[in-house]
Amino acid sequence: MDIVLLDRAAVLESVRVVDRARPGDWRRPTPCDRWDLRDLVTHMAAQHHGFAAAARGEGAEAAAWRTADLGDDPAGAYRAAAGVLLDAFASPGLLDRPFALPEISTRPVPGGRAVEFHFVDYVVHAWDVAVALGLPVRLSEPVLRAALPIASAVPDGAARRASDSAFRPSLLPQDATGTAPPGTLPLVLAALGRPAGWTPPEVW
Repeated sequence: MDIVLLDRAAVLESVRVVDRARPGDWRRPTPCDRWDLRDLVTHMAAQHHGFAAAARGEGAEAAAWRTADLGDDPAGAYRAAAGVLLDAFASPGLLDRPFALPEISTRPVPGGRAVEFHFVDYVVHAWDVAVALGLPVRLSEPVLRAALPIASAVPDGAARRASDSAFRPSLLPQDATGTAPPGTLPLVLAALGRPAGWTPPEVW
């Protein structure tokens, strides 16, 4: 599958699960230990706007990456941000143009590689939201198999232990009981430091 279509599948799944959130859900904990659900979705919306700006050649502007305001309708605001991103990524010649991604690199990133970064991020974030809400994530095996080599290529090491790191150090693909869940998703999650067996605490 084309990387833009793969990214679209991940983004649309993230929209689907965010749309399932109800008013009492926004303070739910997530696998991202710094963020509750509203914090996570705020980050996701801001990244959509930032990557959309980068696709338009405006990613070097600090305002492009500002924190999104979800207002009184977080799911609606997130849906709108995803729409902005999908429109930007549908533009002709996307993969051939350089992206300014100041949070990732001091140098321009080739368009195809930038879309790969976004794609794997939203495979994982779709799962983050789904598991926080107690829902299954619906990503096909072809999508997950495409995500695995990208996730596995993300550099591991001390940088991932920093509090502001996007991903935690890689893990063995095991759940909380020490058994490996079936399928490709646990491998993707483990490569990026997410335990596939994560569940929300009973009290939050």
